[in-house]
Amino acid sequence: MPLLSNKELLFLRRIAPLIVGSLNNTIRFLSRAACFMSGNNRETSSQLTTFHDFNTFHENSKHFQLIEDIMRAVFLDFGSVTRGDMDCTALEEAISPWQFFDDTTPEQVPERIKDAEIIVINKALLDRATLAYAHRLKLICIAATGYNNVDLVAAAERNIPVCNVRGYATPSVAQHVFMLMLNLTCRFVEYRQLVKQGGWQKSVHFCPLDFGIEELSGKTLGIIGYGELGQAVAHIARAFGMRLLIADHKDKPPRPGRTAFDQVLSQADFITLHCPLSEETHNLISQREFALMKPSAYLINTARGGLVNEDDLLHSLSSGRIAGAATDVLQKEPPVEGNPLLNYPRSNLIITPHTAWASRDSRQRLLDLIAENIRHFLQNKPFNQIMDAINPHDAAN
Repeated sequence: MPLLSNKELLFLRRIAPLIVGSLNNTIRFLSRAACFMSGNNRETSSQLTTFHDFNTFHENSKHFQLIEDIMRAVFLDFGSVTRGDMDCTALEEAISPWQFFDDTTPEQVPERIKDAEIIVINKALLDRATLAYAHRLKLICIAATGYNNVDLVAAAERNIPVCNVRGYATPSVAQHVFMLMLNLTCRFVEYRQLVKQGGWQKSVHFCPLDFGIEELSGKTLGIIGYGELGQAVAHIARAFGMRLLIADHKDKPPRPGRTAFDQVLSQADFITLHCPLSEETHNLISQREFALMKPSAYLINTARGGLVNEDDLLHSLSSGRIAGAATDVLQKEPPVEGNPLLNYPRSNLIITPHTAWASRDSRQRLLDLIAENIRHFLQNKPFNQIMDAINPHDAAN
């Protein structure tokens, strides 16, 4: 008896979990779809429309064995990665069906993850209490490098692997660092405003010199955090002719090739942060550190908002303790209304809305690498699993 081809089954696999309503409604839909796709074969239609519940459906048709075993994947905050401008082919080829949600509130998470075997998140929170609702969960994929929004211990207790994506945004963030540095030193904001207000048109000289411009060449760049991203920034800095100081850990004697943390602060013309946020690095740059910096120095932060004490940053800028700062991150994102940094009136502070990572190229790499993690997991191949909760000793080293 002719039933469905593999291609037709794949189509049904993708759409079945997306049908709104009860399981019986889904089965009835599949029956009609099967009848239609089989050329209205009466024998097929008669057989399928007799199924009134999933068990009967499963028992009477080995051709639909796949449906019970489908791996269901859900992306809880897909809108934080794309606005419809990304190619999702790799994700769809790795597994189907998918449920993509633009955003998911904490209250919506339990319902949306209860039947999922694979959960993908960017910033959504999966704590111990939330994970308890995911009875079928087999894999957590974080659409980011940082993983402080997942309870790794709770996941490890259930033998649920957690994977992240590393290095996908390195070129994007590195170029953003220099965009910020060049905006500060070339006074882009001020000169753009001057032109918009007619200042150039009214000038008696061909070149207004209202705002001093500095070169990066010959300046000293202090890099705090020298992983893949810090090294990419160093590579670009060398092309600009900058001198480099690589900071060692705070309060630690410097290793060969590194410079003591405080010495970097006191000697650098620019400080750029590329270290993770942890208990040790929270408020890494505060009043004491600002006091060590040159009055002509600039601070660049494209890492995490919690690395910098925002009150101390504001005071250092307004008092002239440092020359300027540019940050792509804040302690709370989106920021709350009334954040004093947002209302700071001078142009020696530049704030961008956490977009350093968000080039189209990096977001596409992110989705493709998530798909690779899923594919390797399903094939029992090595994938980018986070090991902190499983082997704390290795993570500490």
